[in-house]
Amino acid sequence: MQKIGFIGVGLVGTAFGVRLSQQGYEVIAVYDVSLAAAQRFAKAVPDCQVCERAQDVADMAKFVFITTPDDIIAMVAAQVNWHTGQSVIHCSGACSTDVLKPAKERGATVGSFHPCQTFASIDQAVENLPGSTFAIEAEEPLLSVLKEMATALRGSWLELKAEDKALYHASASIACNYFYTIVKLAADLWQNFDKSTAEATQAFLPILRGSVNNIANVGLPGCLTGPI
Repeated sequence: MQKIGFIGVGLVGTAFGVRLSQQGYEVIAVYDVSLAAAQRFAKAVPDCQVCERAQDVADMAKFVFITTPDDIIAMVAAQVNWHTGQSVIHCSGACSTDVLKPAKERGATVGSFHPCQTFASIDQAVENLPGSTFAIEAEEPLLSVLKEMATALRGSWLELKAEDKALYHASASIACNYFYTIVKLAADLWQNFDKSTAEATQAFLPILRGSVNNIANVGLPGCLTGPI
């Protein structure tokens, strides 16, 4: 199995590293501008070495995830000396593999591997990742490798083209962040009868869980049970 490294390890990167390691993948190297973040990652992933530079990760691993914020993926890709036979993958939902052009120009195979999932903390990220749908943009043979990885994480996969990414990311934001916004609006209404947003949110949890169950078991639009 190919040796895997991570550059940039926030919520998504840490969740991937932990879960891939648990599934038998050899995660051997990590770098982050925050030494504390890299050390936290290495503590959770057995036999993973904390590196002093992003280049060190690229020198050690054949399969490198760039899990930095979206706006610096291209910069990281341009700063590292990649080589033929290496695979470089980012985990952005909005960016296409175009941001990895510097790696591709140096002979690496590039791809993107984005979990359609919400991550609010490290623990929640690790818990939520398995079973997710993974949006993949890549060419063969990397495409098949990433599909196998999605399956190993007990998830499913969705193959996308570069031009699909913006619409895909918008749809995920609507399904997730708009949901939070609507719940907040509903909870704030309870202030009119002297109940806090926190109290209202707690009261809503059963109906929210029931609504998700209805979507899963009845489907749209049949799960709608009341007026709008």
